[in-house]
Amino acid sequence: MKRFWLLFSQAVTVVLAGYFVVATLKPEWTHRAPPGLGGVVSVVQAPESASRAPAPGSLAAAARRAAPAVVSINTSKAAPRHPRSNDPWFRFFFGDQDDQPQMGLGSGVIVSPDGYILTNNHVVAGADEIEVTLNDSRQAQAKVIGTDPDTDLAVLKIELDRLPTVALGNSDSLQVGDQVLAIGNPFGVGQTVTSGIVSALGRNQLGINTFENFIQTDAAINPGNSGGALVDVNGNLEGINTAIYSRSGGSMGIGFAIPVSTAKQVLHDIVSEGKVTRGWIGVEPSDLSPELAETFGVKADQGVIITGVLQNGPAAQAGMRPGDVITGVGNAQVRNVQQLLTTVAALKPGVPARFAMRRGGNEVELDVTPGQRPSTPLRRLPERE
Repeated sequence: MKRFWLLFSQAVTVVLAGYFVVATLKPEWTHRAPPGLGGVVSVVQAPESASRAPAPGSLAAAARRAAPAVVSINTSKAAPRHPRSNDPWFRFFFGDQDDQPQMGLGSGVIVSPDGYILTNNHVVAGADEIEVTLNDSRQAQAKVIGTDPDTDLAVLKIELDRLPTVALGNSDSLQVGDQVLAIGNPFGVGQTVTSGIVSALGRNQLGINTFENFIQTDAAINPGNSGGALVDVNGNLEGINTAIYSRSGGSMGIGFAIPVSTAKQVLHDIVSEGKVTRGWIGVEPSDLSPELAETFGVKADQGVIITGVLQNGPAAQAGMRPGDVITGVGNAQVRNVQQLLTTVAALKPGVPARFAMRRGGNEVELDVTPGQRPSTPLRRLPERE
């Protein structure tokens, strides 16, 4: 029995010694990989061509086409100085006033290889310096070519080579429900693309601008997006993002863009003439209502009623009176105040135009020679992005 245990102990000693030598010199022989680790996994890889193809319904092509032409705009404005800021006694009692410049942020759209950029007037209004940053990181100082506070548009110009541009679309063909993309630089985080649909067309009477014909969209628009692009599924420019309605200061799904049809006309006038010239007749118009029709004794069911006429203005000189209902200007019918403002603004100052009206129960026509519309200050939004 003792002999058996001696042989057993010697065998165990030899096995343990061998294991120790193997574990020291070849540890991988003694370590077995746990299940699922270190083994070979069989997977199915999508073809390279399929992985590069856009998913069905993707708007990547539109974003890729339009995004290079959308720029970030940074503005600076010298801080207002107190008239006595250099007085030693003033500084002794009130300290040094903060003279840090006021910084602003917005977006813009390059619409011409010559360097013309469309943006909002409120983005660049009062700025001393305007710096434009392209999507490819190039930077340039911009010059203001002209502004139009009545539509809140401005035209800038930069001097750079090989500028990307966006194709101008036809905003008059947009329909409610069309998909659109909003491209800009919200909050300064960098170029951002959001998607949505056209929620409404022809929005007006919002108290934002003098001339309002907004495209409403639910594509997310936030502070910094002002002056950016609203594009269609083909990457064509349909509007310039300008404002939002918000209780929090951020996007709540109600954003407004100026149609490219308006922006194109403003761009042409500013570049060719240095300013936007609009017709003006000097009246106070109101949408026709049964109460106003009864008050003025008018027998009309459509048109714009004139509740006031400026003394010695173009309309007064032509014989227009309070209570007249304008139903047409030239060949264009007039159904509401916004249509009248837009139609009259398109008239050339100094060139007579035929106005169709109803006065009492009679139809009347007058030739009115419009003057040049006086400039008006930009009205501020409760929430302008």
